[in-house]
Amino acid sequence: MKTIKEGLADLDAREEKALAQGGEKAVARQHKGGKLTARERLALLFDADSFTETDMFVRHRCHNFGLEKTEIPGDGVVCGYGLVGGRRIFAYAQDFTARAGTMSEMQSKKICRLMDLAIKTGAPMVGLNDSGGARIQEGVDALSGYGQIFFRNTLASGVVPQISGIMGPTAGGAVYSPAMTDFVFMVKNSSYMFITGPQVIKAVTGEEVDSETLGGATVHASRSGCSHFACESDADAIDQIRELLSYLPSNNLEDPPVAPCSDDPARDCPELDSVVPDDPRKSYDMRTVIASLADDGKFFETHELFATNMIVCFIRMGGMPVGVVANQPMVMAGALDVNASDKATRFIRFCNAFNIPLLTLVDVPGYLPGVEQEHSGIIRHGAKLLWCYSEATVPMVTLVTRKAYGGSYLAMCSADLGADCVFAWPNAEIAVMGAEGASRIIFRKEIAAAEDKDAKFAEKVDEYEDLFANPYKAAERGYVTAVIRPSESRARVLEAFSMLRNKRELRPSRKNGNIPM
Repeated sequence: MKTIKEGLADLDAREEKALAQGGEKAVARQHKGGKLTARERLALLFDADSFTETDMFVRHRCHNFGLEKTEIPGDGVVCGYGLVGGRRIFAYAQDFTARAGTMSEMQSKKICRLMDLAIKTGAPMVGLNDSGGARIQEGVDALSGYGQIFFRNTLASGVVPQISGIMGPTAGGAVYSPAMTDFVFMVKNSSYMFITGPQVIKAVTGEEVDSETLGGATVHASRSGCSHFACESDADAIDQIRELLSYLPSNNLEDPPVAPCSDDPARDCPELDSVVPDDPRKSYDMRTVIASLADDGKFFETHELFATNMIVCFIRMGGMPVGVVANQPMVMAGALDVNASDKATRFIRFCNAFNIPLLTLVDVPGYLPGVEQEHSGIIRHGAKLLWCYSEATVPMVTLVTRKAYGGSYLAMCSADLGADCVFAWPNAEIAVMGAEGASRIIFRKEIAAAEDKDAKFAEKVDEYEDLFANPYKAAERGYVTAVIRPSESRARVLEAFSMLRNKRELRPSRKNGNIPM
């Protein structure tokens, strides 16, 4: 039996070995590739001296292919909990220096135990992925490990925020856990996600492609939409993860964290009185409106490079986190398409799950027309937007800044879909369609019979605009709560959210709805 002194010496030696990760050479290779180690990443994520490691001494128990002779520190993953901005979170970081961070039976058990604790204690879960995939020597045990993580991703969804950082290769089954989490961060030129890698694709299809082009941060952030952020470095990704967490509650039973606010809640925004061009064909940047409404002009945009005709972001108003969904007139005139509908739907459902109020800024001419959109399922994807707004029970305020036509008016959180307050600027046009298109249909016989068809058409366009291309008809019917001056938008919106702070809404009990996927 060891003495206390011998036991302590043994513990020190074991800890030292674990802290060394895969050894000096492996750590040097990691740094040479522009990547931080698992422990360096966790040190940046957590507040100083707040991290507590769990399961440091877990070892694999595989005896196939000589693996019983191989010691893998921490079995390729570092797990634990600590504080981020003074609030408890759980996190794991796969250790590429230790057998390439490959997924194994015991690595999965470590991660699953951590996820279980996050769910039980109501704290966010962050996973930093950097792995060579499943540990092939373990066969189905490694696959089972992935499956158990996927199952817990589903259990945790809508209960605690789940954030994934992709900081190295993530391939095959490994990509599905990040895809099931709420937000995905990737690092340019050092992180990759794909189901099948370049070599397999070349062997099967003959296509030649490199890892960055196939599944790099930029392509997933801009084309596939699988990543919400394309970051410059590991440190940049971790900084942004910390910022994102500052907007989020720890779990679905808490309200979002309110921050101190020095920005006057009743502040006028005179710049908004001239932000919308007089010419309805000209565009403007909706980010200008968002910045004017937000505390200190600050907003945190997610999915910035994907479906850029739609903006989704977090802001604070009076210190209170608010999720913003906004059409972007600078891209495709802000029209709704398949990707924009998916982008907004995902964000709205996240905000609703975690009690984050929703502000919708509307300038939408309609759904994007075209054969490609129809064949890509714009009906099904557009229906998701209608569904998720109708499903949401958080406080919802809508502001129409210019156009709101037809079905897209409804889809952008109209009163009929559950908006608690709908504001419109005096120049707003809320109608079935634009005045020119409507006039060609409604007055086609009169225009055809007229001697001067152009003059008659212009007359009828003016007539239609006077009747319908304004916010007052909608206000008369009670679909618009108030027509407001643009400069008073911040004060009115913030006042509405303050009024709605204690909103409670119950829906019929059901197992789950069948959202049009």
